[in-house]
Amino acid sequence: MLIPSIDLQNGKVVQLQQGERLVYETDDLDGWLTRFAPAPVVQVIDLDAARGVGDNRNLVHRICRQRACQVGGGIRSIDAARELLRHGAERVIVGSVLFTDSGVDTARAEAFSTALGPDALIGAVDSRGGQVVIHGWRTPLPVTAVQAVRELEPFVGAFLYTHVDGEGLLGGLNMSSVLALRQATARRLVAAGGIRSRDEVNALHALGIDAVVGMAIYRGLMTID
Repeated sequence: MLIPSIDLQNGKVVQLQQGERLVYETDDLDGWLTRFAPAPVVQVIDLDAARGVGDNRNLVHRICRQRACQVGGGIRSIDAARELLRHGAERVIVGSVLFTDSGVDTARAEAFSTALGPDALIGAVDSRGGQVVIHGWRTPLPVTAVQAVRELEPFVGAFLYTHVDGEGLLGGLNMSSVLALRQATARRLVAAGGIRSRDEVNALHALGIDAVVGMAIYRGLMTID
């Protein structure tokens, strides 16, 4: 399944390269919501909330009312996750809060899972240079994505894996990293980071892996059919 992404920053729809360099920005949220109407689900990430520099809560709630979506970015408490679910999010994407400086925080993961149910939780495992990164991809941890997935598997219904090294660069997804995660977990797996073609989406689908696509859509290399 192809999942189009809507990243929000400063009240606008944006696309960043590797979470840093702004390469696309628009106020036309409604236009993109219309384009994404054929998609079974949309991914919404609040970049400001992820970095702790404000939020785009009203826009996120608005999207949840209009489209089936999975939502992430700065969800640091069970109450914050519950609020998004109340506003219509189908699932919440939780990342940094599931980790400490030394690795996976299984106690926190269990608390989220008990409160919300694993089916409502997508564990975000983002990797840069072979290490898990948190806090908007700025803090590396001494743990690999495979290790993180294995420890978090009992507590979440799915994983979102972002290969940050290729994010927004349109160089193609690192399939070997994704395949290693596919072998590490039986949970639903969603992959992102550099996807540029429908062939990649189809290859992932054949492996039972969903694909989050952003830059390729906004740059006109791929459409939502």
